[in-house]
Amino acid sequence: MLKLKRKPKTVEITSASMADIAFLLLIFFLVTTTIDVDKGIGLTLPDPRGEKKEIREKNITNLLVNEAGQVLLDLKEVPVQQIKDVIAEKIRENPKLIVSVKTDRNTPYNIYVAVLDQLKQANARKISLAEPDK
Repeated sequence: MLKLKRKPKTVEITSASMADIAFLLLIFFLVTTTIDVDKGIGLTLPDPRGEKKEIREKNITNLLVNEAGQVLLDLKEVPVQQIKDVIAEKIRENPKLIVSVKTDRNTPYNIYVAVLDQLKQANARKISLAEPDK
């Protein structure tokens, strides 16, 4: 008797549908992923046309920062770390308070960011950026 040599059976996994599965997984993760968006601080920038809006004086507090990083809050010098406490107290007294921030052109950026951060921590909802002196 002749012995026929049989070829061993090879098992193949078809890869034709792998791309479909990869795209389905990609779409699934894109659709189900949530992206947190930090709302940040609502800033009111100066009007480029120069038009001014009338606001009651009692609803505005002025915050001035000079080029040395010193902060004046309603013409009283305040350390940057205490801005949060002072503004939070003013907001409790007047919920419609608008903080007008004015800086010198040479104010260090880290001081400017620290001031805005303190305002955010104080829950200042309305912040108006005034144009620096030219």
